[in-house]
Amino acid sequence: MSPVLDTASLPPGDREELVRLAVWESVVRIDIAHHLPSTDLSVRIGWETVGPIGICSARATALTIQRTPRLAREDEEPAVFLGLQLRGASLVVQNDRQALLRPGDFALYDTRTPYTLVFEEGVDQHFLRFPRSALALPERSLRDITAVTLGTDNPVARLASTYFSQLAVSEDLHEGRHAAAVAEPSIELLRAVVASQLRNTDLARAPLEATHGLRVLEYIRAHLAEHDLSAARIAAAHGISVRHLYVVLARSGVSLGDWIRTRRLAECQRELADPAGRHRTVAAVGRGWGFADAAHFSRVFKQAYGLSPRAWRDQNRPDPST
Repeated sequence: MSPVLDTASLPPGDREELVRLAVWESVVRIDIAHHLPSTDLSVRIGWETVGPIGICSARATALTIQRTPRLAREDEEPAVFLGLQLRGASLVVQNDRQALLRPGDFALYDTRTPYTLVFEEGVDQHFLRFPRSALALPERSLRDITAVTLGTDNPVARLASTYFSQLAVSEDLHEGRHAAAVAEPSIELLRAVVASQLRNTDLARAPLEATHGLRVLEYIRAHLAEHDLSAARIAAAHGISVRHLYVVLARSGVSLGDWIRTRRLAECQRELADPAGRHRTVAAVGRGWGFADAAHFSRVFKQAYGLSPRAWRDQNRPDPST
């Protein structure tokens, strides 16, 4: 995992501000209150991406994190964080609930709502950031699952804890075709955790089981690159009205536009990183996955991944010296 910051090499007087800047630029905008003086505080942060999923691994001395109402209101890239406890204990507070996390436990929290994270024993966690649009959970389900301890009492959560802890440290899964292969199953596993915890059979049934919603989503995947893919065409292909199509997708907690855009962006990301596609322009790659406007494509790609399409391609360009 690429280090974003290590305070060991920083002057004590600069540590608090540089930690704040690194977290704001790479992870999320939060207020950080360190429990120790600057001469004693220690922070080490690593940051990677797996498709649309961001992974931050952090170790730090004791601190408290707050997502203030102002920062929540200003959020331009709404996300759901999964905080996975590695050692010690911590507390997640949101929506009038609090979750105590011990090793192997995790909790979810939503960046569009204020929250507090308390690390009295220091920080030792993996933080996984899922775009809200990719996770596509109904508002009620998301509110009900935040600041809930997920772990030993839920067999699906136990499975997810092991899976996400391995995903966070397996660097060979963080790029290229491997990242493309695990991104969507990771999102669906988290949806399965939410469904099992909330005992929501509609949420669990699709797209995790062979239901009507699953068939609709499989159809969309198969025709994702086609410019005329629309709600009317999808509904007609399944013999239902557009209104009923949205009902089917709502039962699965899926927003049609967000779902299509997220997966088209993931395909563009994969293709831009593929050396075999170097002959195609960035705009042509975007058009090939349904983004007719190059400026719009560049803007939404950067919102999703933190880099422009061209910068992503350049970052994944093979090293000529190897």
